[in-house]
Amino acid sequence: MAITPQQVKELREMTGVGMMDCKKALTETDGDIQKAVDVLRTKGLAKAAKRAGRSTLNGICYAYIHTGGSIGVMVELNCETDFVAKTDDFSALAKDIAMQIAAASPLCVDRESVPADVLERERAVQMEAAKATGKPEKILDKIVDGKMNKFYQDRCLLEQSFIKDGDKTIQDLINDAISKLGENINLRRFIRFQVGEEI
Repeated sequence: MAITPQQVKELREMTGVGMMDCKKALTETDGDIQKAVDVLRTKGLAKAAKRAGRSTLNGICYAYIHTGGSIGVMVELNCETDFVAKTDDFSALAKDIAMQIAAASPLCVDRESVPADVLERERAVQMEAAKATGKPEKILDKIVDGKMNKFYQDRCLLEQSFIKDGDKTIQDLINDAISKLGENINLRRFIRFQVGEEI
């Protein structure tokens, strides 16, 4: 099937990926735009994995104040070069992440950075809740593991569903940017302030 320039343009606008990669993905999927998007996302994940070891010593600190001024967020987002750090795409990614933090109030960046005492307390609460169901002892650990995975998805920023697209996580959003910008990107840290919250 012949791929038209209009199809390539449409896929490029949807994904931000280069023209040649868009054309290859469309050829591979016989012109099916949705399948081509999936192919490009899969390739983006592979590229992200290859770049994961590269050092990220450049980047930006992005500040976001939510409408009304009652919530403020600061994010440190790192990349490999100063050139990428100054692009509109990189700033847009930082803004999306900051808006996510303002809206979803994550506890930390990833599973590894959840404090041990918080994990212990959460696991203990979930175990008590599992015991209260009266289910057999042998399956309680599996129930608790499932509840802990849900806890990570709710409280760890990289695992949260993106507020603008529930089909993507924040990690997916970063992986898409890695594919588009061609550099490793690392979300290093964030802080969220809310007027009136307890310290």
